[in-house]
Amino acid sequence: MTTGTAPDWGIAMTLQDLRIDSVAPTGVTRESLLYRLRMTGLSAGYTLAAVPALVLLILTVVGLPLVFAVGAGLLLVWLAVPATALLTRAHRAVSGAVLGTEIEAGYADDRGRNFLTRPWVWLRDPARWRDVAFLAFSATGGFVLSLAPVALLTAPIAHVSVVLFLDHSLWWLPVFISTPMLIAWWFVSLPLVRARALAERGILDHGRVEELERRVEEVSTSRSEVLDHNAAEIRRIERDLHDGAQAQLVAIGMNASYAEKMIEADPAIAVEVLRELRLTTVSALENLRSVVRGIHPPALAELGLVGGIESLAAPLPLPVTVAASLPGHPPAPVETAVYFGVAECLANVVKHAKAEQVEVTLSHGDGVLRVVVRDDGIGDASAAPGSGLDGLARRMSAFDGIVTISSPTGGPTVVTMEVPCALSSLRTKPYSEKPSSDS
Repeated sequence: MTTGTAPDWGIAMTLQDLRIDSVAPTGVTRESLLYRLRMTGLSAGYTLAAVPALVLLILTVVGLPLVFAVGAGLLLVWLAVPATALLTRAHRAVSGAVLGTEIEAGYADDRGRNFLTRPWVWLRDPARWRDVAFLAFSATGGFVLSLAPVALLTAPIAHVSVVLFLDHSLWWLPVFISTPMLIAWWFVSLPLVRARALAERGILDHGRVEELERRVEEVSTSRSEVLDHNAAEIRRIERDLHDGAQAQLVAIGMNASYAEKMIEADPAIAVEVLRELRLTTVSALENLRSVVRGIHPPALAELGLVGGIESLAAPLPLPVTVAASLPGHPPAPVETAVYFGVAECLANVVKHAKAEQVEVTLSHGDGVLRVVVRDDGIGDASAAPGSGLDGLARRMSAFDGIVTISSPTGGPTVVTMEVPCALSSLRTKPYSEKPSSDS
């Protein structure tokens, strides 16, 4: 009697083989067939897992109300919750492998608790309740999702078996019925497995929930800071208008009335008053321009972000190199925020850095606008609360941007601003150039 090795049908698999996106073969090949057979076997496992999920769901639903009434409820909870954790751990591992990601449990720490107090930790833990939601899904919708590939593959086999054993003359019937089912199985088996894995990640991944909650909190905080900043800016503009241009315009109106009265009585005095009116008018216009510059600098509107930064650098008492590689223009709010961010960095360099030169680099890649301001000064710059760099970080956070600062003692200081945004196409004309009415 001779012995031999069993043929390798390629159906055995490990967790690393489950990822659909990376290893799923394409085309109608032997590898594609074997891969779909393996994933259908995974669906069969998902389907069978509905049985313990249903049992644990019943134990949980029955045990929880009894916790407050009789001790038997505690026993049921102690049986159901740890068993549910074991079941969900297996599903996190398998579904995470299918999606190529890690699905986090995120359970509350229940160490050091005794038999009576640990269930109270479980009751207050959102991750445990997500496990209960998974049990309900696995026993209902998940069961249907996973049963479909198995049924589409096994039903034709059953049809053929029935015909072979009962009536050979009806051989055409399983072909007529089974062929569409096999075609459907070929196309839907992988998407259904992936859908099941995505659903389990959505239910069981408490880490994603915490990340979303953290992002919502960050957005709420940055929105509040932006609103506070905007309110402060509005108050500043109102104050500048009230103390500057408005007072000058009131004076212009009063002096104009006085000049009107003096034209006939004393023309020389009237001429002198009108001369003062002209100077006051020029001063009022300059004050208004200053207020407008604080809202949206003319250089930024006319030249764009790169040209605006170059105009910022031109009057500084040290050489500033501006290098840009931007295939387009950022959205106007981002452009304004970055412009004022660079202005803050350059102002800090002039005031505190004792630098001999500054480099400003702008680039865009992977959907992120990146601006780096580097000086060769003495270093020790920081975003202390209330500082200009702290305000810069808060300004950028409103656009989901981040600011990083590297400033060791002795320098150099490197401030990097990164803001996610898309670029529009390059403008063929500056903002200030508009077609004339004669053209």
